[in-house]
Amino acid sequence: MLSDASFRRTRRVYYSFRGGAYLGMGISLLALIGLVVYILVKGAPYLSWDLLFGDYTSSSVSLVPAFIGTCYLILISLGIAAPIGIFAAVFLSEYAAANSKIVGVIRVAIETLSGIPSIVYGLFGYLLFVFYLNWGYSLVGGGITLALMVLPTIIRGVEESLHSVPRSLREASFALGAGKSATTFKIVLPCAAPGILTSLILSIGRVLSESAVLLVTIGMVVNKNPVTPLSPGTSLALDIYYFSSYGYREEAAATAVVLLFLVLFLDGLALLVTKWLSKGKGYGK
Repeated sequence: MLSDASFRRTRRVYYSFRGGAYLGMGISLLALIGLVVYILVKGAPYLSWDLLFGDYTSSSVSLVPAFIGTCYLILISLGIAAPIGIFAAVFLSEYAAANSKIVGVIRVAIETLSGIPSIVYGLFGYLLFVFYLNWGYSLVGGGITLALMVLPTIIRGVEESLHSVPRSLREASFALGAGKSATTFKIVLPCAAPGILTSLILSIGRVLSESAVLLVTIGMVVNKNPVTPLSPGTSLALDIYYFSSYGYREEAAATAVVLLFLVLFLDGLALLVTKWLSKGKGYGK
C-alpha cells in the first residue's frame, strides 16, 4: 500500500506526464493546421484550369508535365520496390532464423539505407544512371533511385504487419495440414494486407514529396511532356522549386496546394484502407 504522500506524488507525476503529452499533441496539431492554412491562403486563389490542365506556353505555365512525370515515377519506383520489399519482409519474418548472421547483415543494411540522406541517393543515381550507364537525365533513372530510397520503409512496414498477425492462425493452418508456403501466402499475407497497403500508400507519399533525388537524376524539364520513361521530366515537388526560383511565386504556391492535397489524400486513404480491411472486408478475395 502506498502512503498518502507517495500516492499524491505519484499522481502529480502522472498528471505532469499526461499534461506534457497533451501539450505536445496540441503543438503538433497547431503546427499542422497552421501550415495547411498558410499554404491554402497563399496558393488556393491562384489555382486555375490552365495551370492544372492547360498547355505549357511562354506566357503561361502548366502542371501537366509534372503530373505525367510524377505518375511515371510512382509506377517505376513502386513497381520495383513493392515486390522486392514485400518478399524481403516475408523472408525476414517467416523463413529466416532470428539469430542468423545473414539476417543480422540484412537488418544492418536496411537500417543503413533508411538513414542515408536523400541527396546521397541522388548523387548515386546521377553517377550510375546519368554518367556511368549514359542514360542521361531520365524518369527511369529517377524512379529506380526512388525505389532504393523507399525500399527500407516498405520492408519495415510489411515486416511489422506480418508480426502483428497472431501466431495462433499459423498454428491452426499447420494443424490442418497446410505447408509453410500455403500458410504464408494464403493466411498470413491476406491478414497483414491493411499494414502492407498502408506502407505502400505512404511510400507513394514520399515519392510525391521528394525533390533532392530528382533534381540530379531526371533533369527538371518543366515545359515538355515526357514521351517515354527514358525521357527527362519533372515532378510536382520540382515544379515548386523551379517556379519559386524563376519568379513564378503564385504558381509555386498553387503547386504547393496541389501537392499538399495529394499527400493528405494519400494519408487519409491509408487510414480508410486500414480501417476497411481490418473489419475483414476483402480478405481472401
